[in-house]
Amino acid sequence: MTVQDTSVAPADAPILAFDGPIAIVGGGAVDPGLLRSLAEHGVELVGADGGGDAIGDAGLVPAAIIGDLDSLGDRAAWAERTQVIHIPEQVTTDFQKALYSTSAPVTLAVGMTGKRLDHTLAALSAVLQFAPERRLLVVDEVDVALAVVGAVAFEAAPRERISIHPLLPISFVRSTGLYYPVDGLTLEPGGLLGTSNEGTGGRVEIVPADETPWLLILGKARLWDLVAVARNNALGT
Repeated sequence: MTVQDTSVAPADAPILAFDGPIAIVGGGAVDPGLLRSLAEHGVELVGADGGGDAIGDAGLVPAAIIGDLDSLGDRAAWAERTQVIHIPEQVTTDFQKALYSTSAPVTLAVGMTGKRLDHTLAALSAVLQFAPERRLLVVDEVDVALAVVGAVAFEAAPRERISIHPLLPISFVRSTGLYYPVDGLTLEPGGLLGTSNEGTGGRVEIVPADETPWLLILGKARLWDLVAVARNNALGT
């Protein structure tokens, strides 16, 4: 991990550059076992304000804690154990602060859903904002959602649930491996959605007409598969 300056963030907010995947942990619903599994797989954990305490509750130490720090239990104690970055501006959420203060080939968002609906909606807004420049996955209690910009391809089991969720209106040119093809369809919030589609078995390919961000949602058991998809996309392979 290195520390760099950037003009994107406030002048006093450093950029933490990670060579491998990171998980930004919020104060929503967090499974301590998942955090420990991520750490065992070499994923660095970054606390978004009170998410630092969630990491500590799992018996782990975050690589950094970032935010306005109004929800962090004991800032002084954490400052003795890890890097604590205080960003007082109130224009953005703590998740956004953590995003603009870090860089990584793949970023997981954990604890950004559950408990409060407004925090969940704000997290999805941040995903839409940063998807063009970050490879982002949102992990909740049941599912994992990969923010996709452009086409995606992966393997799926027969009848596996595959949801295609539009963050903005988006048209699809073609698809293969879906029980309900999305060829020529336009999906949009408040209109036609791609919830609970299914795989026919084997390779799935979904090709939109442009690079509008959208969400590919699979069951949580597919977490590491989607991390691999995200990493490959991030590396341009």
